[in-house]
Amino acid sequence: MSVALALFTSDLRLHDNPVLRAALRAGDRVVPLFVVDSGVAAAGFAAPNRAAFLADCLADLDQGLRARGGRLVVRRGDVVEETCRVAAAADAAEVHVAAGVSGYAHRREERLRAALEADGRRLRVHDAVVTVVAPGAVVPAGKDHFAVFTPFFRRWSAQAPRAVAAPPRRVEVPDVDGLPVPSAADLGGGGAASGVPKGGEREGRRRLTAWLRNGVDRYAELHDDLAADATSRLSPYLHFGCLSPLEVVTRARGDSPGAEAFVRQLAWRDFHHQVLAARPRAAAGDYRTRHDRWRRDPGEFDAWRTGHTGYPVVDAAMRQLAHEGWVHNRARMITASFLAKSLHHDWREGARHFLHQLVDGDLANNQLNWQWMAGTGTDTRPNRVLNPVVQGRRFDPAGAYVRRWVPELAGVPGPAAHEPWKLPAADRARLRYPEPLVDLAEALARFRAARGLD
Repeated sequence: MSVALALFTSDLRLHDNPVLRAALRAGDRVVPLFVVDSGVAAAGFAAPNRAAFLADCLADLDQGLRARGGRLVVRRGDVVEETCRVAAAADAAEVHVAAGVSGYAHRREERLRAALEADGRRLRVHDAVVTVVAPGAVVPAGKDHFAVFTPFFRRWSAQAPRAVAAPPRRVEVPDVDGLPVPSAADLGGGGAASGVPKGGEREGRRRLTAWLRNGVDRYAELHDDLAADATSRLSPYLHFGCLSPLEVVTRARGDSPGAEAFVRQLAWRDFHHQVLAARPRAAAGDYRTRHDRWRRDPGEFDAWRTGHTGYPVVDAAMRQLAHEGWVHNRARMITASFLAKSLHHDWREGARHFLHQLVDGDLANNQLNWQWMAGTGTDTRPNRVLNPVVQGRRFDPAGAYVRRWVPELAGVPGPAAHEPWKLPAADRARLRYPEPLVDLAEALARFRAARGLD
């Protein structure tokens, strides 16, 4: 009987998984393999919050496979070496894997192809598994990627998607050795934040169904309302591939403004993936350099990191991030602008901290959104600065989001919670809340001077 191997990476699901479906077509039996990648930890990408979520994902994937007569084969070590060992042990003629977009994923794919071919086996790489449209599938004339979102979105929207694939009814796995499905502690998730959500395909699909039934139609109206918390919160499930982005778009598309706005956000995700696929160095370097001479002040950075800047909406966002491993996108933008432009700290410092905390810590979205706010990315207005007071009053007008996450301000009524320094001195003393870390007007002048805008 013929054997194929399906190597799971960022596609930890059974529904609409072209990698698994292709492996099932190629072999009478299939090895569903996940390798706990030693290279991820060595690259500094491992983080407790994602490790805890990943453990849930793997347990759920194993349960789904067992319900279909199979199981998840787990190995630990170098992905290329372990995949080749398993392929040899099972005598798999083909290995199937989803295409990645990072430089690390590209190098891993090249190494895996060379190693398999040296052993007489083939690597099959599948596009449009972790994105709706494959990076590079839509490009402007004479270029390898779109650098502006709007024309990308027009082309992206016009693409005819492939059909959503049904989950397999049965997966027959050959006798291959593997490790037990790892726990969160095994993966380094013992120090995860208490508010990290439950991972896995079943949980992701439950949340998707609930969102499409009760949330998406008001998304255009409420998506920037910090206190309403009315976004889908599906980003961790998309990052780990518990949900197919193509299936999410297919199910979400509708006539309501909310559905249209939500699908547009998923197109932004594809946009950033196609930028990183074409420019892998943008993960660590400026996409468009402004020749910034970044400031370095460990005390300021620590105040930002811990949510003690004296600007309530910034502090609320950073404390939510620490508790949940997730934060609203509008709040991410405000905190990133504050660090990179008001404090003029290197965006890489902020991006690194976010990647350590975020359950949905996706290299393409995180790094390129940080560059967007720092003005070194694809933003056509690279010198815009988000004023945290104005942003707070606009997107949390009653101060409810701030009071939820900054208990020192619980007794400050209404929008005054965004400017506690304007309270009488005696009231400020009772709050035990820090004075603003920087004067915003002075910070803006400093940033403009640094960019040569004056």
